[in-house]
Amino acid sequence: MELGDILGYFGALIVGLVLGLIGGGGSILTVPIFVYFIGLNPIIATAYSLFVVGVTSIIGAFQNFKKGLVDIKIATIFAIPAFVAVYLTRRYLVQMIPDVVFSIGDFEVTNNIFIMVLFAIIMFMASFSMIRNKRDAREEPKNKTQEFNYPLIAIEGFVVGILTGIVGAGGGFLIIPALVLLAKLPMKKAVGTSLLIIAVKSLIGFLGDVSNLEIDWPFLFIFTSISIIGIILGVYLSKFISGKKLKIGFGYFTLIMAIYIIYKELF
Repeated sequence: MELGDILGYFGALIVGLVLGLIGGGGSILTVPIFVYFIGLNPIIATAYSLFVVGVTSIIGAFQNFKKGLVDIKIATIFAIPAFVAVYLTRRYLVQMIPDVVFSIGDFEVTNNIFIMVLFAIIMFMASFSMIRNKRDAREEPKNKTQEFNYPLIAIEGFVVGILTGIVGAGGGFLIIPALVLLAKLPMKKAVGTSLLIIAVKSLIGFLGDVSNLEIDWPFLFIFTSISIIGIILGVYLSKFISGKKLKIGFGYFTLIMAIYIIYKELF
């Protein structure tokens, strides 16, 4: 086993660990791990990421469901347009991205570069969402009688589905604010509901790849199993470690990773 493989499997443990500790964010690591450690093509990496994120999030969602921290109705309203968008994106849109997206002088932006740079931009957004963590302390909505904005919830679900389909990340940093602001869910319930949404739309998106790509199932099952061990360990450790401080720290780490990816792909 090569060093890249060892680092990749260790990264799988970290992905699950982060998901278990802070309820999201771990999925932002899977694509860079697959691309830079394992050496996979970005399109295959985003597909594998959807499977790993989907299966691992199911574990977290189930644990939150047992605690009453999952809103099934809101999850359904958000998830239906999300998984329609992510399936169509993986099944058709990703396949339509040309080998050379555009050129700037002599520099050609290939589909691989395009996907990784877009992923880095998503990482930037995720990092600032995690670093600016002041609103996470909000546990209960102030106005419980206010109507939920169902159309906006559905629209954001569709948009998040498209982004998830292209870059292979769960999108929890977009889903959680939407659930808090539009669905008026308490933060803990928003995190639990987000994990269920991430699980459903990620696995549906992966189904769109099954007929287009040759899947290395043994490798994928091993990587996912290690990630599941990580989330179980993370949920246990979350009882003793401050999730808020970890989230801010991980936000800075994600920011550094985003800068590294842009530098590596463009320069």
